[in-house]
Amino acid sequence: MGSFPSTLTSVPLYWPKAEFSLFVLGQILSIPCYFFVAYHIIFEKSARKALHNHVIIILLFYNFLGVTFDLSLTLDRDRVGYVSLFSPTLCRFWQLVDNGIWYGAHSLFLNQTTYPVGVMSWSVAVIGVNNDNTPDIIVANFDSNNVGILLNAGNGTFSAQTTYSVGTNPSSAAVADVNSDNKPDIIVTNSGSNNIGVLLNTGNDTFNAQTTYSVGTDPWSVSVIDVNSDNKPDIIVANYGSNTVSVLLNTGSGTFNAQTTYLVSYHPISVAVVDVNNDNKPDIIVANFDSNNIGILLNTGSGTFSTQTTYSVGTNPSSAAVADVNSDNKPDIIIANYGSNTVDVLLNTGSGTFNAQTAYSVGINPISVAVADVNSDNKSDIIVANYGSNNVGVLLNAGNGTFNAQITYSVSSNPVSVVVADVNNDSKPDIIVANSGSNNVGVLLNY
Repeated sequence: MGSFPSTLTSVPLYWPKAEFSLFVLGQILSIPCYFFVAYHIIFEKSARKALHNHVIIILLFYNFLGVTFDLSLTLDRDRVGYVSLFSPTLCRFWQLVDNGIWYGAHSLFLNQTTYPVGVMSWSVAVIGVNNDNTPDIIVANFDSNNVGILLNAGNGTFSAQTTYSVGTNPSSAAVADVNSDNKPDIIVTNSGSNNIGVLLNTGNDTFNAQTTYSVGTDPWSVSVIDVNSDNKPDIIVANYGSNTVSVLLNTGSGTFNAQTTYLVSYHPISVAVVDVNNDNKPDIIVANFDSNNIGILLNTGSGTFSTQTTYSVGTNPSSAAVADVNSDNKPDIIIANYGSNTVDVLLNTGSGTFNAQTAYSVGINPISVAVADVNSDNKSDIIVANYGSNNVGVLLNAGNGTFNAQITYSVSSNPVSVVVADVNNDSKPDIIVANSGSNNVGVLLNY
């Protein structure tokens, strides 16, 4: 494979007779391949989906008996514009597409559309809060001491935020129906107030003032899920400053009991709650930022948890996600390591224990991670917010729980929280990111 030049090269005007004859023979033999590729580009959604809305020029080079021939292929999203063939190696193009290399390397996502929010937008959640069957954006504005709600206009665009005052330095937001009225409520960690706030949904696109519950020092991350099998969602909080995880059980009316705390490692910063040992009881997974490990607290029943079991990961793990990435029906753990610029994948052995990490390089200071199938191949992909690179990285699943190198998409300054959800009702998951340095939320539509 030759190197990519800065401009399109031309086929040499003079070839030795033998090389020219071989070239012509190669072209003739390649005709079936040309039709094969053209058919797939025109008729297969998987190939068309990889193409930009605008015209793309793809340059492929192949060294044939010491002579470099080039292929220029002009495509748009829906059809072949024209094909200029100077190489017998078009099959190589389809091989790249089929392997997910070209398909992944060119935009799965449009450029971000940004929406202004509060000062230092720190955490984002996406779920419908107003019963119109479209997901809305909820953002915790760290330095504005409020949460913002951006209602979906129905086509993947969003209204200006409506804000609700909360405590000091809200660092994480989650959404769940906590009082069984079929209306999703907002739960927020107020890191500077050492409490959590619960804002009940009134049902008319507005929320009541927060009700607060004391937790540990510097609560940084929250998850809401039923942990004691009573069909009422409970609150789980990672307390960065007190090195604990808090569990607040739901009383049944949208109020919560006082916290029960569990000691973990140094500076827990992210918490996820998923059943990892197949006993139908959700377990706690916590990223311990300054211990360079994750802790797993197995659910012992009735909403109580065992002492954590730790697994080493990279430097400064900042975010944890849990999903089955190797199609064995066992949830695996994915970690963003802020200090080592990696994402780790820990595969589940099937008994609630995990293999050693496999690390994948990403951008500078990865701080938030999400997992979703973004290219419709029924395999879970990794999406990471690279705080220091001002981009999000997408690592496509190569199968068997391994991943391709990241593909990056530019966003605004200091992206700090990323989620994936279909916001424009086209059955394709989109990326939503909170850009803390730009005081906005970016939406990257999948096409």
